[in-house]
Order: sequence, then C-alpha cells, then structure tokens
Amino acid sequence: MARQSTSTKPPRRREKRIGNGRRKSCPYCKDKVENVDWRDVASLRRFVSDRGKLRGRRITGACRRHQSQIATAVKRARELALLPYVAEHHDVEGRLLRSDRDDRDDREGGRGRGRDRGDDRR
Repeated sequence: MARQSTSTKPPRRREKRIGNGRRKSCPYCKDKVENVDWRDVASLRRFVSDRGKLRGRRITGACRRHQSQIATAVKRARELALLPYVAEHHDVEGRLLRSDRDDRDDREGGRGRGRDRGDDRR
C-alpha cells in the first residue's frame, strides 16, 4: 500500500525578476562581423574587467559564437603583450603599488642564484 504523507508542504513562490527582461544584443552580430580580431585591442578591452578577468556573456551581451571568439582573441592578445594578464595594483589614493616580485632582484640568495653567478658552494 502507498504511504500517505501527513505533512504538506506550502506551495513554492516564484521569485520576481529584477530588470527589464530585455537581452542585450551582441555587438559583433549587430555590426555583422564574422570573426573577432585579436589586433583590435580597443574593442577587446570592453570584454575584460578592470582586474583582468574575461567578462561573461550575461554581462557583455555577446552571443555564444562571438563570446568564444572573444576569449580566444583576448588570450592571443595577452600572449603577444597587447593586453595585460592582470591589472596594475593601486592603493586607495590611486598610487601604483610595487608588487612583491619587483624586489626579488634586490635580494641575495634564493633558489638557483648561486649557480647563475658562478659561485661554487660544493
């Protein structure tokens, strides 16, 4: 025999949508561009956040096909040093901070340093 459930769950409420529900159109489809060019750094910067991360389709409004091409183009532009991998670090007042890696050249020692200078420690 089938069991009867004694507890009844209240019906679920649907959450209201925030926003106007209208989807952004793809900027490349709008201009009828077939392929995204990795050399066009100005247009690629719109798809990279201020921290250097790729923005998603939901935010940029790009279609699936062009978003994939944008990701490949940004990666190529980064490889050829047209776009940075990460953003520069700034403090609250807007001054450029020096990273920890910048002062490694000033230090003595470390891994492999002795062999590069010609010191024999054996």
